[in-house]
Amino acid sequence: MPRFPDRTEAGRQLAARFRRRADLGDVVVLALPRGGLPVAFEIARALNAPLDVFLVRKLGVPGQEELAMGAVASGGVRVMNDDVLGYLNISDGVIEDVVAQELRELERRERAYRGGRPAANVAGRTVIVVDDGLATGATMRAGVKALRGLGASRVIVAVPVAPREAYEEFQQEMDEIVCLSTPSPFWAIGQWYEDFSQLTDEEVCDYLDRAARLAGQGHVADRAAG
Repeated sequence: MPRFPDRTEAGRQLAARFRRRADLGDVVVLALPRGGLPVAFEIARALNAPLDVFLVRKLGVPGQEELAMGAVASGGVRVMNDDVLGYLNISDGVIEDVVAQELRELERRERAYRGGRPAANVAGRTVIVVDDGLATGATMRAGVKALRGLGASRVIVAVPVAPREAYEEFQQEMDEIVCLSTPSPFWAIGQWYEDFSQLTDEEVCDYLDRAARLAGQGHVADRAAG
């Protein structure tokens, strides 16, 4: 199965799925940082919609940090992966230590990324929440739960790639999921990108600064991809 050259190209292909839709209404595009920013940027650009981040932190199993035992999101929302917790028999004390650590990092990123700007108001709006892929889906589930709690009228999950099983689960659980590829077997998100370089905090801030500046000028749909 072909891979995406990079996140920007994956975002352009996803954006094509949204460009001609007339059912979105008042829409805001939210990226899960850091990897979701280049993907979400292209969707926001195509829709002339505001772009912001929504912060969710994976709760990695100590010593196996890529394995998610859950996630926390802005607003104090916590979603746990009961299958992982049960299989590994992780103690409550270990869970709380990891949660506290990730909440500190979430708060740090809130301060670093926003630079004093308020978070996007999602109440009564259609939210397209974007990442560069799904693995277990715990991070995205936490984000969707938090957004519903904030009053979003509809939440659409948009990702370039996801395991077939996760995609089918999300079809049942979510308002809508838009996904370009559901390969099987699926080992890791980065497997499906030629360039999976990690973004820095500075690059995230640059995306948001340009989005805020150019959206205010009414040229979101015309700016060059970054």
